[in-house]
Amino acid sequence: MNAGEILKPALLICFLLVAVVFTLNYLEISKDFDLRNIYARLTHTVPASPTVPYFMCGLSEPCPEGHFAFKITSGVASAVGPRMCVEDQILMSGVKNNVGRGINIALVNAKTGELIRTDYFDTWNGDVRVLITFLKSIEEGTLVLMATFVEASTKLNAEVRQLIADLGSSSIKVLGFRDNWVFLGEKGAKAKSAFEKHIKNDPKTNKYDGWPEMQQIEGCIAKKPE
Repeated sequence: MNAGEILKPALLICFLLVAVVFTLNYLEISKDFDLRNIYARLTHTVPASPTVPYFMCGLSEPCPEGHFAFKITSGVASAVGPRMCVEDQILMSGVKNNVGRGINIALVNAKTGELIRTDYFDTWNGDVRVLITFLKSIEEGTLVLMATFVEASTKLNAEVRQLIADLGSSSIKVLGFRDNWVFLGEKGAKAKSAFEKHIKNDPKTNKYDGWPEMQQIEGCIAKKPE
């Protein structure tokens, strides 16, 4: 083996060492250098991010022991239906295709949090007697979740308004044309509910053309003892 053949590998090794040193120095001063990003590109994965805590029904904080988490959202104009959630279970929504124009209602067992029934009643052009029969059939101690969609007041007479007021509502007697309203009450309630929101349909303040903004309530409701 002559001197030239020995020199070629040595030069190649030196060149590689210089290249490695130069690359490491460059990466060390590069502001964009991040081993996680390089690994992600090579493995086609996304770098891990800090875990964002999630609580039932998307609440901002967890409910105390012995309480149910809930969230109720009214409809948005005539475009998006209402949504109801209890203990992280979606009870009613447009995606579930079980909501409709008028008053949407979900009945929940106040002891277990289990869904009993959902239904919606066309109180714009339907028969209000169907809603009256439904309200009268609710058993004592049942949680009642309600939300409006499109228009819910036209067919409400004094009897049905009183039946809903008896569930703990303060706003049902003044619910007007295209108002938005959400409510959580209880059959046999002995006091007015703390969970209710109502906004009037007002052309001067409406967020949408002909409708006020969406209304939403959320929180924790104490379980009934077994």
